[in-house]
Amino acid sequence: MTVRRKAAVCAAAGGASLALTFSLSVPASAHGSMTDPVSRVAACYAEGVESPRSAACKAAVAASGKQAFYDWNAVNIANAAGKSKQIIPDGKLCSAANDKYRGLDLPRADWPSTKMSAGSHTFRYKGTAPHKGSFELYITKASYDPAKPLKWSDLEAQPFVEVADPKMENGDYVFQGHVPARSGRHLIYSIWQRSDSPEAFYTCSDVVFGKNGKSGGSTAAAPAASAPTEQKIADGAAKSSVQHQGHGAQTGSGASAAPRAAGPAAEPEVNGVNGGVDGPTGQAPDTELAETGGNSSTPYIAIAGTAVLAIGATAVFALGRRRSAAGGR
Repeated sequence: MTVRRKAAVCAAAGGASLALTFSLSVPASAHGSMTDPVSRVAACYAEGVESPRSAACKAAVAASGKQAFYDWNAVNIANAAGKSKQIIPDGKLCSAANDKYRGLDLPRADWPSTKMSAGSHTFRYKGTAPHKGSFELYITKASYDPAKPLKWSDLEAQPFVEVADPKMENGDYVFQGHVPARSGRHLIYSIWQRSDSPEAFYTCSDVVFGKNGKSGGSTAAAPAASAPTEQKIADGAAKSSVQHQGHGAQTGSGASAAPRAAGPAAEPEVNGVNGGVDGPTGQAPDTELAETGGNSSTPYIAIAGTAVLAIGATAVFALGRRRSAAGGR
């Protein structure tokens, strides 16, 4: 092998190493949270992470730390794959068993809440990184006591809303549902299971039916919950430890789907696997590109592979030109 050929091969190999190193350093992505009714994590973020107003949010920030609420749109399990009920233990539903968000599991009857009525309701879910997938919404039973840790048995066995790939309006997933009759304080639990990945996202939204929040023997008053404004989201973005991998929130109307009748959820499509470092078992939020069906390695490998091919092609082209030049002399 000539000196020039060796140099070309070494350049390509060095480029491959550099590209692979770069690919492993790409940060994880964030995806969204329920904003109508407002989720606990979104309500506390909206109040202000540095100095939340409500007692419940102060306690949650003290338990979890501030970063969890700057990362308000990333309460997830990377490899849920439709098995949320099997892998999230009782008492940890709101955090999705992710210790980073443990403050969301605090059992108390004064969480900021959203007024709710039985009947038709328009639900909104802020999609900071949109993906294909389905939403399931569960409501607590009439016997629910907010002063006790939330268990799966506190929720109705079947979701009262199921919808796949709802439309988006101004960055929100928007869909209709029929809310069952309740009285006093209750909780609506959402599962957003992606169909282009095994990743799922979770929210707990505290709601109040009627004129007060009395439920399960509790008479504690709670402030009204507010969703974070677009300005609030933009202002806190620099302090978030998660990024969107270039697939930010979409606006306008997408594929629309009407809620399905409540019943057993269909098994979601699972096209990818996850690897990461920040979920309930040590994994990070999944980093798949929206609506591609690729897994968390796909975009990184593609970046690295493209870089390697480009570097190699450049080296080969340069060597060919030198040979042509030498042949003409």
